[in-house]
Amino acid sequence: MRVGAGGIPALAVAALLALLALPAAGCAQTEQSAPTESNAASTLTGSITDVPGIEVGHHTLAERPTGCTVILSRGGAVGGVDVRGGAPGTRDTDLLDPVNLVQEVHGVVLSGGSLFGLDAVSGAVRWLEEQGTGLDAWGSTIPIVTGAILFDLGIGDSSIRPGADCGYSAAEAASGGNVARGSIGAGAGATVGKLAGMDRAMKGGIGTASIELPGGVVVAAIVAVNAVGDVVDPATGQVVAGIRNEDGTGFTDARKLILTRTGLVGASGENTTIGVVATNATLTKAQATKLAQMAHDGLARAVYPAHTPWDGDTIFSLATGEIEGEADLIVLGAVAADVVAEAILDAVRSATGLEGLPSVNEFSGSR
Repeated sequence: MRVGAGGIPALAVAALLALLALPAAGCAQTEQSAPTESNAASTLTGSITDVPGIEVGHHTLAERPTGCTVILSRGGAVGGVDVRGGAPGTRDTDLLDPVNLVQEVHGVVLSGGSLFGLDAVSGAVRWLEEQGTGLDAWGSTIPIVTGAILFDLGIGDSSIRPGADCGYSAAEAASGGNVARGSIGAGAGATVGKLAGMDRAMKGGIGTASIELPGGVVVAAIVAVNAVGDVVDPATGQVVAGIRNEDGTGFTDARKLILTRTGLVGASGENTTIGVVATNATLTKAQATKLAQMAHDGLARAVYPAHTPWDGDTIFSLATGEIEGEADLIVLGAVAADVVAEAILDAVRSATGLEGLPSVNEFSGSR
């Protein structure tokens, strides 16, 4: 197993490697060949673009900290989604339901700007249509693009938000190279640690991570982190970014704050973590949906609280099908949770602070 960003705890790696040796339930065990020398020597960038066929582009507005991020699968990918938050803002997620007709997705848009930011999807659709990418239907090319938004209207002038032009520019900028991370695109206006008020919050962002399994299967994620509470390192249980204490020397710890119910201000509608998990394995729509569901475990490990009535926590999945054959969904789902957690940590560690909103690297109380 090769790890991209961050690093996965050794016990988790060992457990997953052990699972790889097990036959899928109800199936005869097949022999797995050892990685080839060229595969063993391969290097990951720690980005979702480590999945062949996945491209990422950002566009950040100059007028205020907000923007959008476009994840493209121009060759088509089987898609899934799992919406866990109680206040989501999404577009065309119903088409990802396994019972529905469309089998391939050409892009996912993650955007700031709350519901207004969903207009960015239209821009990505327009750019893909100009490239001739999409479903052929009655003489037309129809790109299948879905998306989700986060709330960042409290940062700067709320009348400035991503629109169709933002989505178009992000799609135009998309590439399969290393992905910029931090305070860019959908992460530009993201913040964390708002349960005790914005004066004790910190800067969020967008991050990415990847893991390569034996046989060349890659699982990767990109996540925009705009949590109302804390970002926690699952490996240590320590708060990495979140609610600063009143004297600015450390963290209050959202877990203790919620248990004691002291000093809670709340931030209704401002708590959303959205992302995409991608793999080059071959999956059905039902399996892609399960992959998105299992990936949420990583969100719940790294964000506290998660999946609240206030937020729009949403994870999409994309399977490009480069690696043929039956996929082991237990392994893929477990690894998807790991890369989501790593991408969340990467998001806050890569962020650049704003006035009154320090980043992890700028805050002296960060561990």
